Amino acid sequence: MSEAHRVVILGGGFGGLAAAVRLKHAPAQVTLIDRCNYHLFQPLLYQVATGTLSPANIAAPLRNVLRRQKNVRVLLAEATRVDVANKRVVLSDGAIDYDTLIVATGSSHQYFGHDEWEQYAPGLKTVEDATHMRRRILLAFEAAERETDPEKTKAWLTFVIVGGGPTGAELAGALAEIADDSLRHDFRRIDPRSARIFLIEGTDRILPSYPPKLSAAAENMLTKLRVTVRVGAMVTGVGHSSVTFREGEHTETIPTRTILWAAGVLASPLGKQIAAETGAKADRAGRLEVAPDMAVPGHPEIFVIGDLANFSHQTGKPLPGVAQPAIQEGTYVGRVINARLRGGKAPPPFHYFDKGNLAVIGRAAAVADLNWLRLSGLPAWLIWAFVHLLYIVEFQNRLLIALQWAWLYVTWGRSARLITGENPLPLDL
Repeated sequence: MSEAHRVVILGGGFGGLAAAVRLKHAPAQVTLIDRCNYHLFQPLLYQVATGTLSPANIAAPLRNVLRRQKNVRVLLAEATRVDVANKRVVLSDGAIDYDTLIVATGSSHQYFGHDEWEQYAPGLKTVEDATHMRRRILLAFEAAERETDPEKTKAWLTFVIVGGGPTGAELAGALAEIADDSLRHDFRRIDPRSARIFLIEGTDRILPSYPPKLSAAAENMLTKLRVTVRVGAMVTGVGHSSVTFREGEHTETIPTRTILWAAGVLASPLGKQIAAETGAKADRAGRLEVAPDMAVPGHPEIFVIGDLANFSHQTGKPLPGVAQPAIQEGTYVGRVINARLRGGKAPPPFHYFDKGNLAVIGRAAAVADLNWLRLSGLPAWLIWAFVHLLYIVEFQNRLLIALQWAWLYVTWGRSARLITGENPLPLDL
């Protein structure tokens, strides 16, 4: 009896998990490798960062999700490189052989050549990022409460978000609601409503991937929440206590002690390593240019999906690095592998079905581009809530999140406002 075909999946995010589920009945031994033991619903990370949800609400243990899938095993490990010639994934503490490899290791923050900014402006990709960001936000109010110098108090109560995409807009809206409502009665010396929130975007409008009318609607919603939106502004300096940006010929510096980064992503380092070994092309963001079937050109045994893939065959531009393309790519690759193993006809080239984009700004305020329908305000917010609950992996988490959102809507209460970390003090971050 021949040994089962070995499929190794690197990454338990949207793409990797979708591929594993699709391979449930495949005649193969599937190994899913991730350095975390859970699947993370990244679109709601900003709600962890702003105290609405706890990390466990948006994460599901991978072993639990796949427990009924007997041909899948989950390994907690970190892949450091792919030995293409020997069909082996090198781990930080070992190695594993494969016959077919699916690489879905995602992306990290992109600081555009200024990696030194990361220590002052954390991004938002992991649970650790979210709890660190939450810590910085809440400590800023605590530090302001104790500060006696008016200018320093003002700096502590100034928040700057770099990047006006969905994450940046959602963070800005949530921060405004925290200051205006959730923390309104919690302090005695400061008035949290005096907090200033800046959203800085380098292009000519926020939510640049959305239709202009929805971008304008989102900016109007943020303005009503007293968020100052600056578009066409390029950040030139990020430091311990200030952000400097340029608008045309004008340069401005904002004194602040809390800077949050939401301006770009950089593909996993595995992309460039695989490119070097296979001769495949990698773009400036480190994404691998893949064939129409999501495989690395010249290496049909290696598939790359999600944020790590540059799939430009459909529109001439890479697909956006969001959940929907990753899920569809993972499902498609699972079909391709199934067809190969069963000797069936190969599926046609991958085709992405764009279901639209959603971004929430605040309470009953969102924008929805469904391609055939464009909405803003309460209707868009209801669609956003329904869609996000639909894609949460575990039913228990759907229920908990729905209850938390209902409580927030009625009371403005954010129950996860915890300052965590080994040493939450001193306040001077």
